[in-house]
Amino acid sequence: MNYIIIATTVLLITLLGVYLVLENNRKKAKCAEKLLFNQRHSEVVEHFKHNVSDFVSVGALPSNHSCIINCIVSNFFVVQPHTEDNLNQLERIVELFILTVGEQVHIHRDQDDMDGLQEKLVAFARELPTNGAAYNKDFYHESLPAMITLIKGSNTDKPSESTSEDDTEQNNDGDNIQEQS
Repeated sequence: MNYIIIATTVLLITLLGVYLVLENNRKKAKCAEKLLFNQRHSEVVEHFKHNVSDFVSVGALPSNHSCIINCIVSNFFVVQPHTEDNLNQLERIVELFILTVGEQVHIHRDQDDMDGLQEKLVAFARELPTNGAAYNKDFYHESLPAMITLIKGSNTDKPSESTSEDDTEQNNDGDNIQEQS
């Protein structure tokens, strides 16, 4: 009888030890996952802020509007949960913004029209919400991508292309009229 009590006690202590080890490993894995998530988020935020400061340094964005633009990444997790899908969406938005503005910087620099881009980015910054709670899922999935595509807008070289196409069409119409007479 004493052997059964001793064996049962040893078995319970062993089970408790195994449970504590497993629970400790689970907590460590969860902490490592959170740390990796936070590092990735920090990298995305720093990448965005670095590029925004580059846009300020090339004259594409007034320095007083850089803080407003930086709210895009600063307020991302104000209302939204910290999930992998949301972090992926933040990365997509950041890349879309950086690529779009970078492309526009090159186009406007070639045309020597940085003031035009600056006006577009100031208008973009004015359209951003002022309330942190407004930076929600709908904003990041629908409104912001649409706003970013508006930055592209019409460049000064595009109307001349369409004008020359219109001239060509008019010339063709003129030739058709002359042929009919």
